[in-house]
Amino acid sequence: MTPIAATVHTLIRDIKSDPSRPLRLADLARRSGYSAAHLQRQFIAIAGSSPKAFQTAARLRSVKQSLRRKRSVTDAIAAAGFGSTSRLYEKTAAAFGMTPTEYRRGGAGLSIAWAIGDTVLGKVLIGATDRGICALAFADSATALERELRAEFPQATLAPMPAASRAAFSGWMKSLNAYLAGRLPRLDLPLDIKGTAFQLLVWRYLRQIPRGETRSYADVARGIDRPAASRAVARACASNRVAIAIPCHRVVRGDGALSGYRWGVQRKRALLGAEAEAGSPVTRIRA
Repeated sequence: MTPIAATVHTLIRDIKSDPSRPLRLADLARRSGYSAAHLQRQFIAIAGSSPKAFQTAARLRSVKQSLRRKRSVTDAIAAAGFGSTSRLYEKTAAAFGMTPTEYRRGGAGLSIAWAIGDTVLGKVLIGATDRGICALAFADSATALERELRAEFPQATLAPMPAASRAAFSGWMKSLNAYLAGRLPRLDLPLDIKGTAFQLLVWRYLRQIPRGETRSYADVARGIDRPAASRAVARACASNRVAIAIPCHRVVRGDGALSGYRWGVQRKRALLGAEAEAGSPVTRIRA
């Protein structure tokens, strides 16, 4: 390990041990003996985010842990070092997908309507809030899909999609199946996705990869100006909850081999095989 890498790992441990402690890049630079710009670049390369963003994520994890222990929102905010309720609420849309009070209740109060349909890739579940699609998943059975949705949103209010929303679901299914049949060059669906700043950066990049092309994890890392964050890119891909709409299937290993895929390597292979030839339909897979 190089000296600068050792320094970054020490800073990471320090931030994790006490995320509430005030953090200024200039102070870290003085402590480390490196320039602020160099330290920032190396920290981003290793950790996948800036020191400030890393601290914010650590503070949010601290808040989550406190809320799970049923501490009040005010106490959790103070212990994590946010300083005020407004400062925390600025961060929660991406990190929680809900307000802190909702999170303390395990997500109670969130409403997600879902429905299951059939595609050439097997059963598909689409879950949506009133803002858009928050889950799009494939599996071999409806039971597996419902189980996965409940694991992702354990205390949210989950209900079959009401009759009033069936027209929207039907339209989403038509678009999805048209895309899988090769009749639609791009799948554009209304999304309600939540993630860290780094995850959102990766997901935006993935949506720019043209159909028929692939990128390695290292390519994506370089594309978002985080050249040493390949592993963090892989984790962001694995955290994607909306299959195809955010095309994480277009990311492969550096040697071109298929790596893991949340919804099964067989589905990834079928998608890439069809996308390699414009207008080609995705091959039906066996359950």
